[in-house]
Amino acid sequence: MNTLNPDTEPIYLDYNATTPPDPQVLETMTFVLREVFGNPSSQSHRWGRAAQDCIETARAQTAALIGASPSEIVFTSGATESCNLAVKGVAAAYRERGNHIIASMAEHKAVLEPLKQLANSDIDITLLRPDRSGRIRPEQVQQALTPQTILVCAMAANNVVGTLNPIAEIAALCKKRGVLLFCDATQAAGKIPFHIETIGVDLAALSAHKMYGPKGVGALYVRSRGPRVRLCPQILGGGQERSLRGGTENVPGIAAMGTACELAARQQPHDAATMRRLRDRLEEGLTAAVDGAEVLGRRVERLPNTSLIVFPDVRAESLLRRLADVLAASTGSACDSAAGQSNYVLKALGLEQDKIAGAVRFSLGRFTTEHHVDTAVKIITDAVHAQNG
Repeated sequence: MNTLNPDTEPIYLDYNATTPPDPQVLETMTFVLREVFGNPSSQSHRWGRAAQDCIETARAQTAALIGASPSEIVFTSGATESCNLAVKGVAAAYRERGNHIIASMAEHKAVLEPLKQLANSDIDITLLRPDRSGRIRPEQVQQALTPQTILVCAMAANNVVGTLNPIAEIAALCKKRGVLLFCDATQAAGKIPFHIETIGVDLAALSAHKMYGPKGVGALYVRSRGPRVRLCPQILGGGQERSLRGGTENVPGIAAMGTACELAARQQPHDAATMRRLRDRLEEGLTAAVDGAEVLGRRVERLPNTSLIVFPDVRAESLLRRLADVLAASTGSACDSAAGQSNYVLKALGLEQDKIAGAVRFSLGRFTTEHHVDTAVKIITDAVHAQNG
């Protein structure tokens, strides 16, 4: 627990990596942990039925966030499992129709690694190179489609740059050709409007801990009509989650995710407006104070909370180590950092190595304040000048 006074309290600007749980989410989770301990598969008694009721309430709350039907929500252990179930589940279920999958080079590793595994079998994978802002164009998808294509993978928002893919246009192309579209909506859901019927996706991955919920729980939206999507389950067990994901459900986590989704649906317009204002304030402060600082993707549509700034002649990793006790930001995906990997997303964008080396991702959230931003600008500027000095 941090005991520093408010003027020196560390500043958290890494919300795309994970978010602190909202107090209302914690209340839900602790209540269910304490009071609703039954196994939801034990429907012969009240304890099991109470647990199942919690899951169904959360299923409705999660569905409402993205405009889906509750029956279209499958709970998982997180977005990584959801991505694996979508990609590998479609590849197995639609094998008789084709063996070709299209994705962007900038997708999260939770998509790219399953694709790499499928490529070692008899699945053909086409990886599209994004533009310098991290987006793929509908024309690229159209040119890559073949009669054997069964799935296109396109993330809603780039987790490093924050830019948005033209998902609705890509979805229209896929629908016209009878190809399924899977959208990793992990960074988008709760931050921007993401209504699956308006956009037209067939599968979408969600994660609780990216929207002020707990880690270890997520969901996969699976379209039930027009068309109904078939999946081969990847975790077999007792037939839970419509037999698409075996294993006793994480009832406290699922209930907490439901509350997080309900809060996100209610607060998204306010949160987005506040984060956009603070993000712009951060960018303006840093680009004014640091000569040559550049905001990537600034001129295209992007998440309201995300800013990727390139500092010239600066080693981002050294800068963040210098700031580690007072400010949290990142050089890219938290998964890449944990694996000790360089930023493959920025390489896919075609950025020069010196720009990749100096790129820092700042991601703001519900609990970021103007004071946090102004203090961050000062300490980042001082650290950059000290590193260059």
